[in-house]
Amino acid sequence: MSQSRPVKDLTIDNITENVHAINSDCKDPRLRFLLERLVTHLHDFARETRLTTPEWEASIKFLTDVGQICTDVRQEFILLSDILGLSLLVDSIDHPKPEASTEGTVLGPFHTHDAEHSPNGALISHDPDGEPMLVVCSVKDTQGKPVAGVKIDVWETDSKGFYDVQHADRTGPDGRAVVESDEAGMFFFQAIVPVPYPIPNDGPVGRLLGVLNRHPYRPSHFHFMFDKPGFDRLITALYLRGDPYERSDAVFGVKESLVVDLGTVSDVDGLSERYGVSPSMRLLQYDFVLVGEEEVGKLRDEKAREAIRKQGMKGMSVVNGTLVPGDSSQ
Repeated sequence: MSQSRPVKDLTIDNITENVHAINSDCKDPRLRFLLERLVTHLHDFARETRLTTPEWEASIKFLTDVGQICTDVRQEFILLSDILGLSLLVDSIDHPKPEASTEGTVLGPFHTHDAEHSPNGALISHDPDGEPMLVVCSVKDTQGKPVAGVKIDVWETDSKGFYDVQHADRTGPDGRAVVESDEAGMFFFQAIVPVPYPIPNDGPVGRLLGVLNRHPYRPSHFHFMFDKPGFDRLITALYLRGDPYERSDAVFGVKESLVVDLGTVSDVDGLSERYGVSPSMRLLQYDFVLVGEEEVGKLRDEKAREAIRKQGMKGMSVVNGTLVPGDSSQ
C-alpha cells in the first residue's frame, strides 16, 4: 500500500484533490474512475449547498435506517434507488435499445427466485377476489423471427395490491411463475387484472416521500423478465392505460411504449375456444422484441464513446461499454 502522496494542509478548496491523490493507487482503473467521480460530485454538492453538520448527520441516520430495515424479502435500498429515478436511469444506460425493440423498466424490490416453472396456460394467481385475465404474448428478435425457449419470469400483486412476499403467512409463491416461449415464440397464462398499489411506505423511504409531499403509488402493471443465452436480458413491465397514477409513478417506471389497453377475450375471434377460457375474461396482449447481446454490446460502446465526446473527457477508453482511464482514440 503506497503512501507516496502526502496530504496537504486541508481546506475546503483542496480536500477533493487530496482525496483523489490518496485514492489514485487503486489498481482497478474502473473502480478508481468511479470513486474519483463520486467524490467529485459529493464534494461539489456539499460546497454548492453549504451542507451543515446536522444535515450530514440526518443523512447518515437516514441511510442507516434504510439498511436496517432491509431483509431477504424487502430491499429498501432498491426502493430508495427507484424513487430517486436512479434505477430506471441505470437500466437505460446499461441496456440501450435499438428502435422497434421492447424497452426496459425497473425491476422493483419484489422479484424472487422461488417462482415455480409452469406450463403455458397455467393459472399463476389464486386470489379469489381478483378479476381473471388471460395473458397472450409473443417473443421475437429484431428481425421479426420468433424466439423459442425463452425463460420468462412473470409476477404481479394480488387484488389488494400486495405481493405474496408481503404476507406474513406466505407458504409459497403466488402471483408469480416462470414460463417459456414455445416454438412459435408464444407464451400464455392466466392471471388477474393488475391494480394500483402503494410501495412499502412504513419505512425511511416512505417517510422521505411524505416530507417531499409525494404519493407512494404505482400504477397498475405486470412484471416480465426475459432470459435466453445470446440475448440481452430484458426486465420490463406493462402498464394499463388510464390508470390514475400512469403519469406520476412513484418509481418512474412508466414508458409510453409499455402502456397498453386491456381488452376482452371476445375481442379476438376464436380466442376463447383456443385457450379454453370465458369470452368475458379480460385480455392482455403484447409482442415483445428481444435484442441480441452482441447488438446491445455495440450500442453500449457507441453510447459510451458519445458520452466521452459530449463531456469532453480526455484520456478515457471504452471497455465493455464502460468508461475507464487510459488512452483513447474516440
